[in-house]
Amino acid sequence: MGADDKFSNKAEELKGRAKEAVGDATDNEQWQAEGRAERAKGSLKQAGEKVKDAFRSDK
Repeated sequence: MGADDKFSNKAEELKGRAKEAVGDATDNEQWQAEGRAERAKGSLKQAGEKVKDAFRSDK
């Protein structure tokens, strides 16, 4: 896992934020839910990368 994965995870989070915002603006509950799910998934992946980085720097 490298910089490409970190960028991809952040992009997924931002895509989720955008989709959620469009869902909010149009009152589309499906897009709101999908956006929240994508945002959470991206955030969790980013957190996992930070944990991996912390273990790598300890060695």
